[in-house]
Amino acid sequence: METAQAFQPRTFSIKLWPPSQSTRLMLVERMIKNLSTESIFSRKYGLLSKEEAGLDAKQIEEAGFVAANEHFEREPDGDGSSAVQLYAKETSKLMLEVLKRGPRPKALEEELQVDIERKKTFFDISGGRRAFIDAQETEELLRPLKEEGNSYSKICFSNRSFGTDAARVAEPILASLKSQLTEVDLSDFVAGRPEEEALEVMRIFASALEGCVLRYLNLSDNALGEKGVRAFGALLKSQGSLEELYLMNDGISEEAAKAVSELVPSTDKLKVLHFHNNMTGDEGAFAISDVLKHSPALEDFRCSSTRVDSEGGVALAEALETCTHLRKLDLRDNMFGVEAGKALSVTLEKLVGITELYLSYLNLEDEGTIAICDAIRGSASSLDVLELAGNDITSKAAPALAACISAKQSLTKLNLSENELMDEGTVVIGEALELGNSRLKELDVSTNNIRRVGARCLARAVVSNKPDFTLLNINGNAISEEGIDEVKEILKSGPNSVGVLGPLDENDVEGEGEEEEEIEEEAHAAAESELESKLEHLNVEQ
Repeated sequence: METAQAFQPRTFSIKLWPPSQSTRLMLVERMIKNLSTESIFSRKYGLLSKEEAGLDAKQIEEAGFVAANEHFEREPDGDGSSAVQLYAKETSKLMLEVLKRGPRPKALEEELQVDIERKKTFFDISGGRRAFIDAQETEELLRPLKEEGNSYSKICFSNRSFGTDAARVAEPILASLKSQLTEVDLSDFVAGRPEEEALEVMRIFASALEGCVLRYLNLSDNALGEKGVRAFGALLKSQGSLEELYLMNDGISEEAAKAVSELVPSTDKLKVLHFHNNMTGDEGAFAISDVLKHSPALEDFRCSSTRVDSEGGVALAEALETCTHLRKLDLRDNMFGVEAGKALSVTLEKLVGITELYLSYLNLEDEGTIAICDAIRGSASSLDVLELAGNDITSKAAPALAACISAKQSLTKLNLSENELMDEGTVVIGEALELGNSRLKELDVSTNNIRRVGARCLARAVVSNKPDFTLLNINGNAISEEGIDEVKEILKSGPNSVGVLGPLDENDVEGEGEEEEEIEEEAHAAAESELESKLEHLNVEQ
């Protein structure tokens, strides 16, 4: 005999949030129609073109979705009905604002047209929250890529985590686009997946894209390691025309770096190579050096936070000699030391086109800093950015720094923070800046044991003939309250007034002694002594 429980009606759970991709696209189409159709608003404010309405509708839908999704995650109500209500309310409100705004001015309309043309070639699913993606959602998201005659040449799959099933859906779609793709961004696209599944996804994508003639490839934020690099082997080996390669935050160890060197083809087209935040070490640096030696067209090289020590630093410095077109060099946060600094100085003499030089936190000390400053003083005539923070630089290196700064009249940003310049070194540098460097916009000399004298000198330097100056950072020093007041008073005479002074929340107003005037006199005397020493050896031809 059947129990009463067997006759109870079955209950169903209907989940209203999140909406499917097709539902979101349908809402966008409906908004486009409403925004571009004659109405009381269009008669008063003007009628939007379909192109402008299309861009506005996509932005409105995305904003509404983000707001509703945040609400759902913060206050889940089971079926998501309250999120749906907020979604509808937010999109309606934003659509009304656009209707009351009317068409954009002509200049903005032209910008819009450029953006529309860009969107015809750029397919991007990275917007919205970071999330796993399944096969069904992949099918919906990638549907535009299947449309016959589409002109997509750039794709970005970042911020979505693909599993094996989703990758299998994407595989034939990507393979069908091989002849037209030029830029591919697969950064952060397997987050949270088990290692074996992540590697399989990488192999699927690599196989699908093998043979594409890419100019740009971004594989960052994927915890690749050697296995991951080799999983992308088919794709990397086929890239003989690559101009930009990004492998940042990928766990690239010594073995992985060797795999990169082995798999990336030698090319005279590579212009950008970024390896930020990896575990490369000295042995890995040797492997990356081999890539540099075969990249004569390189313009932008980043190998920051990669645990490279002195031997690896020397190897990188020597390899960079072949990159004579280099414009931007970022080696921050490694353990180069003095010897690698000296090796780098030899190379920098030959890299005359450098415009941005990031050499902070390399343990250069005075000796390495002086060598580098002497090297770039006579070259790098268009240097725009110079960063030497956190290198244990003292007043001993100040004259070399000052001479270098004086020679770099195109400098817009100078960072000397977290050193040991003190007032003596700061005055020497401040006086050099006061005499020129009219293009300077930012100066950071925070955390340098600077007191009242040095702070006043820096203030005078940045108000002198620097119309575009925006930021003076002297935080983290030991400037008295009187010194701070004097700095503010000096800055008032500048074109941008006191607005250029950065925060002083870490300044130690109690840390200043009473010997400041004596220090200032000593600093001036040191500068004069240095000048006299140089004049003694000056030969004047009759």
